[in-house]
Amino acid sequence: MAQAFHKQHSNTWAQAILIGLCALLTGCEVTRANEPSIIFTKLPPAGEGSPDKINDIRGRVDGARAGQRIVIFARSGLWWVQPTADQPFTAISRDSSWKSATHPGSAYAALLVNPGYRPPTIANALPEKGGDVVAVATAEGAMLTRPVAKTLHFSGYDWDIRESSSDRGGTRNLNDPANAWMDEKGLLHLRIAGQPGNWTSGEVSLTRSLGYGTYRFTVRDISQLEPATVFGMFTWDDFGPPREMDIEVSRWGEAESKNSQYVIQPYYVPANVVRFMAPAGVLTHWILWEPGRATFKTVRGRSSKIDSPALASHVFTSGVPVPGNEVVRMNLYVYNNKTNPLRHGSEVIVEKFEYLP
Repeated sequence: MAQAFHKQHSNTWAQAILIGLCALLTGCEVTRANEPSIIFTKLPPAGEGSPDKINDIRGRVDGARAGQRIVIFARSGLWWVQPTADQPFTAISRDSSWKSATHPGSAYAALLVNPGYRPPTIANALPEKGGDVVAVATAEGAMLTRPVAKTLHFSGYDWDIRESSSDRGGTRNLNDPANAWMDEKGLLHLRIAGQPGNWTSGEVSLTRSLGYGTYRFTVRDISQLEPATVFGMFTWDDFGPPREMDIEVSRWGEAESKNSQYVIQPYYVPANVVRFMAPAGVLTHWILWEPGRATFKTVRGRSSKIDSPALASHVFTSGVPVPGNEVVRMNLYVYNNKTNPLRHGSEVIVEKFEYLP
């Protein structure tokens, strides 16, 4: 019996030694298996960097500790922290998931970082793992798809229907392709749909740039729009300076304010904004874009002549952009005004768009 006990005791010690040796030999692999990791569960399509476009990005973290957060970067030449420099951190939920927003890029990255980490706003190279950067995950190339634009044909032109979110009106607006369509008469409809706190907007943009010339928009009655609604007809360049010139119908949340304006960006220059009151009924709006000069005009009815009697007009001769890759856009969206928020959905009907070089 003593001999059997000695044999069993020896076997137990031998097993313990083998387990210890195994742990020593494979310790690095065990540690790696337990290191925190990041996976993407939803990736935006690849795209050119644009301050005007925002997409969702989501993922999960395995092995995160309390206080750790996610930092998102998008690559557009350089690596840019997302969604903005003053909001660089994304919280990790109790179920280990995270979700954020990002501007388009040719690649995306998610970093798991310690509480004391302060990310760069812009970087030539992506921050590497080490120190307060606990884990790094990247997505590029075949992992990302290119967006397939949905289009409609209005007034003889092809228009892309926006699907991605935007930063219009100083807040994030969700765009739903169902909010832009053509009816059987060939009229363009844009709408805001949903309910308070959960609105979706509509936007279309020309598929090609037109440059200098005359732009004409014929729009049905907009007098019923709530103060927090914005209807815009404007130019915008995704790939260079904005080259933005606007005709905007909105009271910007102020019920007693005039309901329309002409704008040459930047809007914060007082001379770049001219406000006016657009009455009920069909209106025709014009932009005559020439070198160093932009003439805005609004007339009653379905006028085809820019010299028709004007309800409002203004000529800008300072800050007028030169052509580039700008395209005409039209959108209907929500302005975030907390004292007078949007209460009901709305719709705008555009009868015609015309361009004359």
